[in-house]
Amino acid sequence: MKNLNATDFKAGCLALLDEVARTGEVITITKRGKPVAQVVPIRHSSRRYPQNGLRGTVQTLGDIVSPALEPRAWEAERPRRR
Repeated sequence: MKNLNATDFKAGCLALLDEVARTGEVITITKRGKPVAQVVPIRHSSRRYPQNGLRGTVQTLGDIVSPALEPRAWEAERPRRR
């Protein structure tokens, strides 16, 4: 892991980003000697969509197409009283 102060990071930011992408090394940015941020490489996933990881984990327990209530249960479907 590499440590850099904020001034040095600011001066060479683009080159440092390229270095992180190329080497995979984490860079810790410090301000007045205290760590304030880290630049880490992105983990590339073999999956195209994150939700693909959920495939096969869901169960359908009932009818998902029909209305939850019968039409007469809705106020709009009730006959009006005069």
